[in-house]
Amino acid sequence: MKLDGKICLVTGGSRGIGAATAVAMAAAGADVAIAARHDDEAVACVRRQIDGAGRRSSFVKSDLRAPEAASRAVEETRGALGDPDVLVHAAGGPAPGNLLEVSEETWHAAFDLHVHAAFYLCRAAIPAMQAKQEGAIIFISSAAGMRGCPNALAYGVVKGALPQFARSLARDFAAFNIRVNCVAPGVIRTRFQDYLTEAQVRNNIENRIPLRREGSAQQVADLIVSLVRNDFVTGETVTIDGGMTMRIV
Repeated sequence: MKLDGKICLVTGGSRGIGAATAVAMAAAGADVAIAARHDDEAVACVRRQIDGAGRRSSFVKSDLRAPEAASRAVEETRGALGDPDVLVHAAGGPAPGNLLEVSEETWHAAFDLHVHAAFYLCRAAIPAMQAKQEGAIIFISSAAGMRGCPNALAYGVVKGALPQFARSLARDFAAFNIRVNCVAPGVIRTRFQDYLTEAQVRNNIENRIPLRREGSAQQVADLIVSLVRNDFVTGETVTIDGGMTMRIV
């Protein structure tokens, strides 16, 4: 897909991977709407970068745990910029606890934000993509959704569901030239990792990640832009984790 003049909606677009993706999409030529829960300085910073790239930006205030909010994010993007050609669902958050520890509220909220929001976003966005005979959708999974991860049951399950969601959508809508893929990041230096202790960071680098360094949001954003541009990749999950999930020891 050539991104010049295309419309992109990025959820979770004010921080971390979402923010880096929104800016990267603008640098590649797209107009970008960002959906986030708060209209704050982080949003303003991302919008300044989009505007500085010579592209249009818009903001949708949206708590995607509510079905109507996900659908509204697409509708407000349509009203401000046009029908989304690209959808990147980067909104997410931690959901700690094993089976006996995780609360029912945390379990259900994890599905609402990661999986159910993806369902409603796609239901709202895909019909216009069908009409255009072109579209690209990216879900942000996780290395935690590819392998067992202790004390993060809900997070691992919802992130593991997204690759199958991508495969199913990719198969259903390939005839309309709509491509659906997943990106599965490992340890990426964003606010999400701020809870790690110095010892945990050192253990990740020395023992868990073969490349012996953390990844960056920009590296993930670059991969997302590449997947959107490459029109012969669909139904795939691409891991970006410094080799963490490929190793035996």
